Amino acid sequence: MKVVACLSLALAFAAPLAFAQEAAPTDPIAVLVKQLELEKYKATIKSLTKFGDRRQGTQRNRDALDWIEAQLKSYGCTNTERLQYQFTQPAPGTPAPRRAAGLPSGGAGGPPGQGGSTLFGNRIPTGVNTDPMRQPDQRLRALNAEQTPVGTSLRENVYCTKVGQTHPEEMYIVSAHMDGIGFGEAANDDGSGTALVMELARIFSMPGVETDRSIRFILWNNEETGLNGAAAYVEQRKDLQGVEAPKGSGKYPEPKWLGMIQHDMMMYDHGMPIPQQDASGKTVYVSPPEQRLEADVNIEYQSVSTQAEGSARLAWAFRAANDKYATNYPAAVGFHMTNTDSTPFMNLVPSISLRENERGQQIGAGWNPNWHQPTDNYDTYSDKDFLLGLNAAQTTLSGVAQLAGLRIKAK
Repeated sequence: MKVVACLSLALAFAAPLAFAQEAAPTDPIAVLVKQLELEKYKATIKSLTKFGDRRQGTQRNRDALDWIEAQLKSYGCTNTERLQYQFTQPAPGTPAPRRAAGLPSGGAGGPPGQGGSTLFGNRIPTGVNTDPMRQPDQRLRALNAEQTPVGTSLRENVYCTKVGQTHPEEMYIVSAHMDGIGFGEAANDDGSGTALVMELARIFSMPGVETDRSIRFILWNNEETGLNGAAAYVEQRKDLQGVEAPKGSGKYPEPKWLGMIQHDMMMYDHGMPIPQQDASGKTVYVSPPEQRLEADVNIEYQSVSTQAEGSARLAWAFRAANDKYATNYPAAVGFHMTNTDSTPFMNLVPSISLRENERGQQIGAGWNPNWHQPTDNYDTYSDKDFLLGLNAAQTTLSGVAQLAGLRIKAK
């Protein structure tokens, strides 16, 4: 996969942009990165938490989809679409369907983690909260009361597309999942990833902003049940790539996939659990209370996928973009991408996932105690946490801008 260089620099800017009165810059990517603001990012996450944990199949999930679509349209990303698919929710107590065997993992450092990883160091248990009574906030308990109906019913993914000016038949996918679980607000998992994608859709849709290649901003559903929304998209759309329809129209309903960039929980990198003494004197392990100074944005690809070589190049391109444009936190590259919506794509197109921690080795070892818990609420996080998510947004915006060929049209 070739990294597409930025082909044009701006000479002036459209009046509606906040930077309209500035002198002509030398780097349009830096100009757009500055449009990412902490308070706007926080406000989008806060708005998503009004729908509680957005559990798939519920009215609060459907309401969140409607709100996301309306926001995308308000940003100027007006060509919104929905992909529909059927999902079957088994009855309580029904054995879960057997999944394919995981990747071989586990090395000298410790037991196996997911995605081919090894669990090093201190660990605490992880899991999904299924008890609404563990949520002490009665308002949230009531908001999250409706559970997914048993049986087969319709689900939807919502997305919008910025059409490329030179190569509309090719695109990069920038995505996150919008559903959550745990009887909290799903502020981090995955309000933080959803807000990141929405903020990028807003900025790339600003007047005067053009790209050579198309960018599709997708918010997946059913990630928490097994990546079903992303898998449905791949199944329905993979054979439509690059097909002009109608013939001679210059329109490509499904441009050829050049790269898939997925985002999940983005904000919490407090580090490995540390030992403390409880009231009885027993040693327990707890998460450090504040974001660590050495926090980073984790960029992962899957080394055993058929697209591993291209995925690695994509990951390192984003690592380089972070070096140049991120303001507070660095990025790190890993090769055990797992349990995320880029997985259904990884054997078809170069695919990466951005997270707050490595999914297998770190999240799997309990580095985020709010994961799928009633504590995953907006007020749980500090500005240091939100800032890590914003730096992930800076990383993706700059990485995609270089690949898609950004310019700001002179007027």
